[in-house]
Amino acid sequence: MSYVKRCIDTGWVSSAGTYVTEFERKLEAFTGARHAIAVMNGTAALHVALLLAGVERGDEVLMPSLTFVATANASSFCGAIPHFCDVSLRTLGLDPLALSAHLDRTAELRPAGCFNHHSGRRIAAIVPMHTFGHCVEMNEVLQLADKWQIPVVEDAAESLGSYYGGIHTGTIGKLGVLSFNGNKTITTGGGGAILTNDDSLARRAKHITTTAKVNHPWEYSHDEVGFNYRMPNINAALGCAQLEQLGSFIERKRTLAGRYFECFEGVNGIAVFREPAGTRSNYWLNTLMLSVPSIEARNQLLTALEDAKLQSRPIWRPMHQLPMYATCPRMELKTTEDLACRVVNVPSSASLVSSV
Repeated sequence: MSYVKRCIDTGWVSSAGTYVTEFERKLEAFTGARHAIAVMNGTAALHVALLLAGVERGDEVLMPSLTFVATANASSFCGAIPHFCDVSLRTLGLDPLALSAHLDRTAELRPAGCFNHHSGRRIAAIVPMHTFGHCVEMNEVLQLADKWQIPVVEDAAESLGSYYGGIHTGTIGKLGVLSFNGNKTITTGGGGAILTNDDSLARRAKHITTTAKVNHPWEYSHDEVGFNYRMPNINAALGCAQLEQLGSFIERKRTLAGRYFECFEGVNGIAVFREPAGTRSNYWLNTLMLSVPSIEARNQLLTALEDAKLQSRPIWRPMHQLPMYATCPRMELKTTEDLACRVVNVPSSASLVSSV
């Protein structure tokens, strides 16, 4: 409240003001990224990150089918085609072993890059998404990306405060993105950020997210097509205050996850998903896993929780089952379709734990 009032008192509430820069610097300090560029939401961040990675109209972008629709939509905004991949039971995210076998069957390297020899289109990026804050096996993804010469753009929208081998998610690939929507670990109301360790990419990210306006005392001059994507100062003021509490939020969420583990210990037919070995998850959403895939049993559980006035939800409908993406290229999605019938997310707010 104090920071927002101070922002209003300055008169700088839109896309200029000191809180935007302060928020970016605090994000850099927390994540270890060399650069953070604050934008209006996570989808905008992913759209620009894909453009910066070199994705062009008519390209294909590898991504899990089990993701929030923004991952696929951002690819579409670039004029590219999502290419859906299966996920791993170990992480709930992109399965590098399955993807490796798929690329061996589907892809070929040419002087201009990696191409899908069935469609003839260039495969321009890989987008691993850290599902519910749990880390994808990034070492294997990077090895695969290096072999096939495909840049990696991490969708870390859900994983602020999650670490893979001690490295913060979103800082491992060429670029990464965060989200600060109202349901995320911290919120700016709406908001997102692009993370990168590349100085030139960071400069261009800031430029094209502020309408590609050339710096001048009074002239309105723009040197390329840009986007009005910058985070407003008043939202960044919220973010600065939220970041000061982030450590506490994460510890409370991890404590809550521990309580779920205890409660479901020994319960037949269901388990709570745990962070993969070698990682530290923010446990953005706590996840119940039915032992066998059954859409009927999943829906019975959701109904029982609803009747008990406990908010819950299933995992997203897989992207390849949505009408606008039904004809996109894809590999066999056995695990994706299995998990869609087994996963239920249960209350996960840090506010459910008073202290740690």
